[in-house]
Amino acid sequence: MLRPSTPFAKVATAAGPWVARRAEAGRPFFCAIVAGAARLTVHGHDPLVLEQGDFVLVPAAFDFTMSSLEPPADGEETAYVFRPDGEIRHGDPNASPDVRLLVGYCVFAAPDAKLLVSLLPQLVHVRGEPTLTTLVSLVHAEFRARRPGRDVVLARLLDVLLIEALRSAPGHAASAGLVRGLADERLAVALRLMHEQPTTSWTVAQLAREAAMSRSAFFTRFNRLLGVTPMDYLLGWRMALAKHLLRRDGATVADVAERVGYGSASTFSVAFSRHVGQPPAQFARRGRAGAQDDLVNGVADSEWTDVAGIGAVHPSRALTRPSEP
Repeated sequence: MLRPSTPFAKVATAAGPWVARRAEAGRPFFCAIVAGAARLTVHGHDPLVLEQGDFVLVPAAFDFTMSSLEPPADGEETAYVFRPDGEIRHGDPNASPDVRLLVGYCVFAAPDAKLLVSLLPQLVHVRGEPTLTTLVSLVHAEFRARRPGRDVVLARLLDVLLIEALRSAPGHAASAGLVRGLADERLAVALRLMHEQPTTSWTVAQLAREAAMSRSAFFTRFNRLLGVTPMDYLLGWRMALAKHLLRRDGATVADVAERVGYGSASTFSVAFSRHVGQPPAQFARRGRAGAQDDLVNGVADSEWTDVAGIGAVHPSRALTRPSEP
């Protein structure tokens, strides 16, 4: 669904006390500990001690720091060098490495990648998953081999790695319905279709056929894993897209209505007003005149998460459309 690729990935090693700081602009960052241990501090989260086999994904990274378990006393960033084998060495360049890491950034090529990223957990930390460890080893080996077709193979491996990380995430991170849905092979088909083709007049029966399930089994599984019915999810996704589009300069209500699957601006306006609590034109004016657009900056908009019904929906804001049996 996100269509990941890895334009930048590297093997890094470190020895002795070391610190590496990065200030990013919301790029998806991942880190896997191939050997040893390190400390990761992501802005807004408690520090994490990462051990061999651990995998971390930050779908929209900003400021973060990686360091040895005992960082330098002065806390200053340490120098690094590029080794002849292509590795980057932090800390002591001559000592045997204490830790070996695979780190990099992803590019999500899906048209609505930023919106999809905002619906994922802000940080995914997975430990002790044999399948994930195997995938990390394969990515590490492919990265170092530099064989023909490397980029294509890495893209495919990373796609599997990201999905496996999301489905292996501990309960607090995997509580988001989107993660549970993506981890389900059949529901993922329906989710992908709704996300990629929001203008289609989907029905539960059509989505069930695409997922190779009976209508009742599909409806029950979707509702159980995502916490909302398929049609409620589709409505929430269309409204989330509409809100994003209305924040853009030059977007008219009629244009937005067409792009999110409504046959007329009036029908869309009624649905939007009922769902959001204000007419789309009013929402657009306030959105453009308001503070910084959270989506552009890669910050998760809790309103989208709640509206789409794929996070922890507060009871007072839960969707109230009649459920389809």
